[in-house]
Amino acid sequence: MEIELKLLWAGIICYVLGGIIAIWSVVMKRRPERTVLALMTIGWLLHTASLLVRWERLGHGPFVTMFEILSSNVWSLMLAFIIAFWRIPQIRASAAVVMPILFVMMGWLVLSSPGEVHFPRSFRTPWLYIHVGLGKVFLGAMLVAVGLAGVIQLRRTERGMGWFQRLPDDKRLDDLAYRCMALAMIFNGLMLVAGAIWAQDAWGRYWAWDPLETWAFITWLVLAVALHVRITFKPSPRLSSSMAFVVFAIAFLTFFGVPFLTDRPHQGTF
Repeated sequence: MEIELKLLWAGIICYVLGGIIAIWSVVMKRRPERTVLALMTIGWLLHTASLLVRWERLGHGPFVTMFEILSSNVWSLMLAFIIAFWRIPQIRASAAVVMPILFVMMGWLVLSSPGEVHFPRSFRTPWLYIHVGLGKVFLGAMLVAVGLAGVIQLRRTERGMGWFQRLPDDKRLDDLAYRCMALAMIFNGLMLVAGAIWAQDAWGRYWAWDPLETWAFITWLVLAVALHVRITFKPSPRLSSSMAFVVFAIAFLTFFGVPFLTDRPHQGTF
């Protein structure tokens, strides 16, 4: 366990350094983007090594305990943002919004116990990887959307206007956020379908309205309503960005709250 924790800490340090430099660059209006990308990528590689070492030692993936779930989701969310940071230069300054969110998760991770628990028999199926993988893409897309939404909201302040002046206008950022939310809805829907198939194999039923299933469906409904409102009523970017925050907050609760407030079979799925 010592090696995997050292690798994890090294990865988190790189993440934090990259995030601090990203925030500093926005405030000071500098552009050390290659340094930020390099630090985040090195951190992600170290984090990947930590997950692989733990996987090899335990014989199963990071799917059960809060420590494992937080670690794997920090890993996947960082990957999603690294790809967005690399491929969409216009949104790089949104790291000043995204990284503080990830810092909170990293803090929660390091305070969690890295202990081990029994790997449930119902988790020994390919549908686990499909279901969890789709969920991670969904949450990653929503994280990028929330980063853009945060920029739009911060621009309501005088300092925010100065910090993010080199980014595209609010309408363009809102359009990018909408595209990310549309992608998130697709993968959220696929996640629900894959989860239902897995539930049939594991427990002999497709749907039982247990707490996590219910909240996952609520998340999908809220996301669908947010997209419908945007398409139909064309609200201002500020209102549209507020809806992105609501969807992400509910999704965050569903991923990291509900599974650990119940002793039903769904506990620890993500």
